[in-house]
Amino acid sequence: MTNSVDLSQQQEKGLTKEEVTRKLQEDGYNELPSSKPRGILAITLDVLREPMFILLLAGGGIYLSLGDIQEALMLLGFVLLIIGITIFQEQKTEHTLEALRDLSSPRAQVIREGLQQRIPGREVVVGDILLLIEGDRVPADALMINSLNLATDEAILTGESVPVRKANWSETSEASHSSRPGGDDLPLVFSGTMVVQGRGMARVTVTGQGTEIGKIGRSLQSLKSEKTPLQKETSRLVLIFAIIGAALCSILLIIYGLTRNNWLDGLLAGITLAMAILPDEFPVVLTIFLALGAWRISQNKVLTRRIPAVETLGAATVLCVDKTGTLTLNEMEIGELFASGQFQNSHELPSEGLPEVFQPLLQTAMLASHPDGFDPMERAIRRFASQVLGNSGQLHQGWQLSREYPLSPNFLTMSLAWNVPGHPGYVIAAKGAPEAVAKLCHFDEAQTQEMVLQVQSMANEGLRVLGVAKALTGQMELPTDQQAFQFEFAGLVGLIDPVRPTVQAALGECRTAGIRVVMITGDYPATAQAIARQIGLDSPDRVITGSDMDKLRPEELQQAIKSVNIFARVVPEQKLRLVEAFKANKEIVAMTGDGVNDAPALKAAHIGIAMGGRGTDVAREAAGLVLLDDDFASIVRAIKIGRRIFDNLRKAMTYILAVHVPIAGMSLLPVIFNWPLVLLPIHIAFLHMIIDPACSIVFEMEAEEEDVMLRPPRNPAEPLFNRKTVGLSLLQGFSILVILVVIFSLALYRGDGELDARALTFTTLIIANLGLIIANRSWYKTALASLRSRNAALWWVVGGALIFLGLVLYLPFLRQLFHFSFLHPIDLGICLVGGLASIIWFEILKAMRKVRN
Repeated sequence: MTNSVDLSQQQEKGLTKEEVTRKLQEDGYNELPSSKPRGILAITLDVLREPMFILLLAGGGIYLSLGDIQEALMLLGFVLLIIGITIFQEQKTEHTLEALRDLSSPRAQVIREGLQQRIPGREVVVGDILLLIEGDRVPADALMINSLNLATDEAILTGESVPVRKANWSETSEASHSSRPGGDDLPLVFSGTMVVQGRGMARVTVTGQGTEIGKIGRSLQSLKSEKTPLQKETSRLVLIFAIIGAALCSILLIIYGLTRNNWLDGLLAGITLAMAILPDEFPVVLTIFLALGAWRISQNKVLTRRIPAVETLGAATVLCVDKTGTLTLNEMEIGELFASGQFQNSHELPSEGLPEVFQPLLQTAMLASHPDGFDPMERAIRRFASQVLGNSGQLHQGWQLSREYPLSPNFLTMSLAWNVPGHPGYVIAAKGAPEAVAKLCHFDEAQTQEMVLQVQSMANEGLRVLGVAKALTGQMELPTDQQAFQFEFAGLVGLIDPVRPTVQAALGECRTAGIRVVMITGDYPATAQAIARQIGLDSPDRVITGSDMDKLRPEELQQAIKSVNIFARVVPEQKLRLVEAFKANKEIVAMTGDGVNDAPALKAAHIGIAMGGRGTDVAREAAGLVLLDDDFASIVRAIKIGRRIFDNLRKAMTYILAVHVPIAGMSLLPVIFNWPLVLLPIHIAFLHMIIDPACSIVFEMEAEEEDVMLRPPRNPAEPLFNRKTVGLSLLQGFSILVILVVIFSLALYRGDGELDARALTFTTLIIANLGLIIANRSWYKTALASLRSRNAALWWVVGGALIFLGLVLYLPFLRQLFHFSFLHPIDLGICLVGGLASIIWFEILKAMRKVRN
C-alpha cells in the first residue's frame, strides 16, 4: 500500500479537443438553460389587464374629457408609479435561474490530452477528468476514480452541516451510481458542493440540468408565484365597486334625463358620481403601504424581495424552519468531552479552566486534526483548544506531520503521525467513529458496551461523537496500516451545531402570537429532537422522517402534519411536498432556508424567507424575504411589522369605504330629490387631496396596537373587508351622510340658496372627513388618547386641509370657482358641530369597550 496518492502522476489522459467539441455540440454547456425573461412590454400589459389599473386609466380619461388636466395627470401618474414598481419587482424574480447557473458553474481543473487545465465550469463535459482539492466547488456530478481522504460539504443539497466522506468507485459499488446526495462513502460527488478535505480525481457523469442541482433548478423553473390573498381581494373589491358605480351612474343618468329633460347635465352628474365611487385609492394605498412596509422591515435587517410578502407575513400561521443555518449557526463547536469516566460540558467550565483530566484528550484531538484543514469539526477542535489551552500554536511547536492514515470504508478512523524534535519515533493521534476507535484500542466486549452507553448519552443531546486515541512508537519506519499501532483510548469528543442564542425567545414570541413553528431538516431524528428540546419547540417527542412521508398519501400527510412539528431526514422534494400539504390545510406558510435545496419550497410557500449571510444566491432569489443578519429573531420582528401593516391597511381601507359613502350619497340624493347638485368634479378633486395622503401616509405611519403580538393570526380565509369592517365603514359613512343631508336640506328650507347650502355642506364634509381620520387611527383607543401618539403626517394633512379650506371659503376667486358663498362664524360653528357629531358615536363605543375590558 502506497503512502499517498499523487494525482499528478495518474495515467488518465482525459479527453481530446475533438471529443470536447463534439460533446459540447451534443449536450450543450454545463449550465441550466435560462428561463426566457418577460420583457418590460409584456409585464406592463399584464399589469394593465388588472381591473384596478383599467379603472385608474378610465378615471384619468374622464378627467381629461372634462378638461381637468391636473387631476388627470395625478391619476395617470399613479398608474405609471405602480407599473414601475411592479416591473422592478418582476425583473428581480427573473434572476433566480441566473443565480443557480452561476452557482453550478465554477472554475474547474481538468485533465485533457494528458495536461492539467483550468477552464470555465460551463465548458466541462461528460467524460472530463476533474482534479479536486480542498476549497474547490465541484463543477458537475462525477464518479470518484481516485481519492485521498476526500470529504465534501453537501449542505446546499441535503441541509446537513457535517461533511461526508467519499469512497473510490469499484465494480462492487456500481449500484451506488443512482444514490442521492447525503451519507458517507458514496463514490459520487455532486455539482455545486464544496470539497472541504482531501483531494481526488473524478470522471464527469452528468452535466447541466441533468445534475442533482439541475433537477432542483427545473423544479424551481416549473413553479409559479401566486398572488397573495390581499392582492386577489383588492382586485375583487375594485371590480365590485366598478360594477356598482357603472350601474348607479347609468341609473342616475336616466333619472336626471327623464325628470329634468337635460341629458347633458345628467351626463355631468353621472361622471361626478363615477368619480365619487371610483375606488382609485385602493390600488394606490396597497402599493404605498407595502412599499413603505418593505422599507420599515429593511430597518430591522430583513430585505423584501417581493413586496406582497409583507402583508402575507402578518397572516402567517405556520413557520417552516430549516434547522441548519436557521435555528443553528451552521458552525460546529465542541459541546462535551468524556475522559477517565467523567463528562465535561464545554459551556460549564470551572473558573480555573479546563480540568486537567480532559487536557490530554483535547491535545490528542488537536493532533488528530490537520493544522490547516477545512473540515468544520477539525476547525472546531482547534478553536476550542486555543481557547482553553492557551496558545495552541506553542503546544506542539516544531512538530512535523510525517504521515496520515485516512478514513476508509472499512475503517472509520483517521490517524496523523507526528515527528517530535529531540525524541525518537512518532506520536500518532487518531479520531473517528467511536466503534472504530474501540477496535484500534482492542476493547473487549464489556469496554465496548460501556463506551456505547456513553456515546448514546451524548448522542441524545444532539452531539456528533468522535472517539480519540493516541499511540507512541520508537520506530523510525512507519507501518502502512494504522491498526498496527497499539493505541490508548483518550476519550470522546461531542460536537454540535449550536443553536442561535436568540431562537428560544423568538420561538416564545411566535407561540404567544399563535404562530406554529415546524422544524424541517435533513438531519437524524435524535439530533433534531435534541435541538427541539433545547429551543423549546412544541411536541419534541413526535417525529416524521422522509421515509415515513413517502409511505403516506397526500390526505394522510395533511392529517399527520396537524400534530407533528419535527420532520427529519427530509430531501428537497419532500420539503416542497410539506409546504404544499400545509397549504392544502388552509395554512399561510412561511418557509425559511439557506441552501439550493430549499429554493423550490421557498418559492412555493406563501412567504419564502432566505438567510442572507450564509444562504445561497438561489435561495435568496427564490425567497420573498431575506434575513440580512441571519437572525431568527428578525423573523419575529418582521411578523410584528407585517401585522401592523395589515392592521393599518384595514383601517385605511375602512376609512376609504366610509368616506366614499357620504360623497356618493351627496352626488346621488340631490338628483333623486330634485335638489341642486352639491358636489361638482372640482369638489371631488379637492376631497382627494385630503383622502389620498390620509389613507396612505397617515395610516401607514400609525404605530402598532398594543396587542399586535398577543392575538392569533387572522383567519387566512378572512377577507380584508369582513362583516365587522364593512359594517363599521357603512355606519361611519351613513352617519356622516345623515348629518350632511340634514344640513343641506335645512339650508335650502331656510332659503339660504344653493351657494350657501353647498358651502355649509362641503365644509361639514371636510370637518367630518378629518374627524373620521382621527377616529380610525385606533379602533381601541379614543381619539383623545390616540392624539397623544406621534404621527407627523397627520398634522400636515389636517393643517393643509384646514388652510386650503380657508382659502377656498374666503378668497373670492377660489370661492367663485367652487360655487360657494361667504360663511360667517356661526356657519362655521354649525359645520364644526355637525362634523364632530357624525363620528362621536364611534368614540363612545370605543370608550365603553375599554371600560368593559
